[in-house]
Amino acid sequence: MSSSELVLQLGLFLVSLLANLLSALAGGGAGLVQLPALILLGLPFPLALATHKLASVALGVGATVRHLREDSLQPRLVALILLSGLPGVWLGARWVLLLPQRLAVLLLGLLTIGLGAYSLARPQLGATARPRVLDGPAQLVGGLGLFAIGVLNGSLTSGTGLFVTLWLVRWFGLDYGRAVAYTLILVGLFWNGTGALTLGWSGQIAWRWLPMLLLGSSVGGYLGAHLALAKGSAVVKRCFEILCLLMGASLLFKSL
Repeated sequence: MSSSELVLQLGLFLVSLLANLLSALAGGGAGLVQLPALILLGLPFPLALATHKLASVALGVGATVRHLREDSLQPRLVALILLSGLPGVWLGARWVLLLPQRLAVLLLGLLTIGLGAYSLARPQLGATARPRVLDGPAQLVGGLGLFAIGVLNGSLTSGTGLFVTLWLVRWFGLDYGRAVAYTLILVGLFWNGTGALTLGWSGQIAWRWLPMLLLGSSVGGYLGAHLALAKGSAVVKRCFEILCLLMGASLLFKSL
């Protein structure tokens, strides 16, 4: 292995480790760091997107190993997140190459900043769990919200896990710590896996770059999940808000 290849592989590992550690701690946002880095390293957008999607599945693996030890998930909510979100992910991944990317990135940046500002303006939001008893119409609204986020996840990928986290807190009444567990396991493993398969089927994946991305993603996912469980919802909420504001500003800059 040449020195330049060694530097590239080490860089891929460090980028993936940092991106996925932050994502596991804040409840999303790995794509806001990892996807632009892959593009800057020379991959065209469709190839970078498919490669990032597949690598991000390891984030779900690492987080799952840690969170399953805490018995964090409720089967009914798991089913709703998967049944509502996966069709949206598939649809978004099919549409991704048809979207005007500059406008999409601009809108995503504004939405991401809005998420952080909304959470900041409500200090008690997600501090403790306040589960809602959802009737049929309320469950339908919750499912439609997850479907819409799934479309964003499949098409834009960058930071949409943050949307799932806040939706679970705001609509379903979870605290931030529990919402992050759902996001990391279900979005990381199943949503991103569906997007990776859809994109990989119609495009290519940078297989030479994948091993180090997978390693960094799984290690970062485990460490971030451990920190989130150890520090509690208050720290997770603050990390969520900071990451939303920083990554939203980064997206706005990127769109200009």
